[in-house]
Amino acid sequence: MKFSEQWLRSLCNPPISTTELCDTLTMGGFEVESAVPAESSEILELPDRSPAGTRPREEPGDTLIDVKATPNRPDCLSLLGIAREVSAMTGAELKIPAVALTSVAIANTRAVRVEATAACPRFAARVIDGINAKSATPVWMQQRLRRSGIRSISAVVDITNYVMLECGQPLHAYDDRLLAGGIVVRFPRPEEKLALLNGEIIALAPDYLLVADEEKALGLAGIMGGKESSIAAGTTSVYLEGAFWSPAVIQGRTRRLGFATDASYRFERGVDFQGCAPAVERATQFMLDICGGAAGPLTDAVSTPDLPHRNPVRVRTARVGKVLGVRIERDVIADIFARLNFSCTCDGDDFMVTPPSFRFDLSIEEDFIEEIARIFGYDAIPAASAAHVTYMPPSPETARSLDVVKQRLVALDWQEIVTFSFVASGTEEALDADAHPVRVLNPIASQTDVMRSSLLPGLLATLQKNLNRQQTRIRVFELGRTFSRDGKGYRQPLRLGGLAYGSASPEQWGERLRDVDFFDVKRDLEVLIAPKRLVTPRGQHPALHPGRAAEIHLNDAIVGWLGELHPRLVRYFDLPRAPVLFELDAASLTTVALPVGRLVSDLPVVRRDLAIVVAEEVSAGAVLAALHDARAPRVETLQLFDVYRGPGVKEGHKSLAILVLMQDTSRTLTDAESDVTMAALVRIAADQFGGSLRD
Repeated sequence: MKFSEQWLRSLCNPPISTTELCDTLTMGGFEVESAVPAESSEILELPDRSPAGTRPREEPGDTLIDVKATPNRPDCLSLLGIAREVSAMTGAELKIPAVALTSVAIANTRAVRVEATAACPRFAARVIDGINAKSATPVWMQQRLRRSGIRSISAVVDITNYVMLECGQPLHAYDDRLLAGGIVVRFPRPEEKLALLNGEIIALAPDYLLVADEEKALGLAGIMGGKESSIAAGTTSVYLEGAFWSPAVIQGRTRRLGFATDASYRFERGVDFQGCAPAVERATQFMLDICGGAAGPLTDAVSTPDLPHRNPVRVRTARVGKVLGVRIERDVIADIFARLNFSCTCDGDDFMVTPPSFRFDLSIEEDFIEEIARIFGYDAIPAASAAHVTYMPPSPETARSLDVVKQRLVALDWQEIVTFSFVASGTEEALDADAHPVRVLNPIASQTDVMRSSLLPGLLATLQKNLNRQQTRIRVFELGRTFSRDGKGYRQPLRLGGLAYGSASPEQWGERLRDVDFFDVKRDLEVLIAPKRLVTPRGQHPALHPGRAAEIHLNDAIVGWLGELHPRLVRYFDLPRAPVLFELDAASLTTVALPVGRLVSDLPVVRRDLAIVVAEEVSAGAVLAALHDARAPRVETLQLFDVYRGPGVKEGHKSLAILVLMQDTSRTLTDAESDVTMAALVRIAADQFGGSLRD
């Protein structure tokens, strides 16, 4: 916000130079610039006593000051707000312009009906009749407006802009002759349109709040007035309005409209809800003094339950010292609250502080502690070295960090990626029509309107981008959160997802090229999860091929899925062929079995091959898991090395060739002992899966 230094000093005149004033505002947390306006055509007259080389900002003359307030300080978007800050920081007297109640000279008024009280809890207005709209705006007012970046238009409009800059309360004036009946604050009717002051005719969305009369819409509440009721040179009667619009009904609307106004900039951040009527009174004084006329009674429609609540907050003196690292006396804290216009009462060493109506950024104890530090002075807080006690936290042998998991995948020839958590709703629906993703209330772009329910969108988008750049072998993984609803709340589990596409290994002379398949990715997952054993029974997933998808089981719990992309989605994403994908719960990867020492035998190993015939629907993984769980004595290794279907095996069955290695640490095994062990393995396969030895 730009303003004239002389204007600021008319409200609060600290006994410091311009440089010190700017430095004070900077210390108060504002970004400040001070310079003569480059676009000014006026001659700057310096005092005769000015020595050569003196910078204009150091002169006591009028200087343009540009203060950039943070979004949480809408109260500082006015001269009065800046003056409050300067007064609190320097101790200078705050001179709030006197606003006397206007004498009611006419009975003209309009009934006000607020249909949306939550959106407009306060609406103040009055009729001023008999004005001369052609009256010239005083030169001093024009200069102050111009130096604040607002051009002079007409006396009536200039007055509303001046009061907005001075008090922070945007006002709007309507030509009272063009209004029909009472004033209504409402949302649009179906297919209603409005011609704005800037000449645009817009179709009104259902969530645009309107100021209207009994027949038509008059303007977009808090954003811009309508053209049909605007002030003209022949206007003799105005309806002056100052309201409090809830920030929620203003935020986001200007982005959709494609333009912003000074009023919307303030309303979407929050204005003083107690300042509506005083601002109308202040503008009325200027209107009567400059344009003449007579004022009607002030209408102040208030819905108290819908006004923002200003609840007292307990501020503990001990807590202030603990947070800031320096003890601040109770009397000093009380003085700071008084200088900031905070209403407070004492409760022992604590304060019960009620934030004023113009401060929307104060709600918890830490907010008030920050105010204490700001006014007390950050430079006055000593930078004391704190004693730090360091210790080595315990590191369980069964714990494994996710960094180690990622390093293992990188060692297996995978590359890590990081993608957006925001994805397109169309992609989510294509991957899983029943996902019901969490929608983003204010998306940064139309293609990022929902939160991802899996890591698939980012992995597939990365694949598409690489294929478009002639990269034919892709192996990528991502560790990130997914989002889903959980009753009235949300779940954000950490997941590990991966995608493999192209050849199984890099092109080289000693190996024939082949496409990566399900078992290549499963092998990498087995290495990743080792020494635990994973099981991959056939499963179903809406994004995977119906016959080439599996669940991933770990310790009898489903921790993820693995498989080829569904043919429908291969066409949807315009891919030459299907990639292999997986996704796991990251929590299942952070624990490993406690290492157990074993004797290493130097005796011969006995090898037997076991050929078991089972039904086609029985998975080899289930058979191996059952044999492992049986813990047959002296069995060191069980490994599948062949699957046979054909002559000698009944139709609908398959033969599983399993390598069995047996060894003892104390003696060489006899054939009889080996036969007993093999018979036990065959019996397990027969009992659990109906298997039999192949002839």
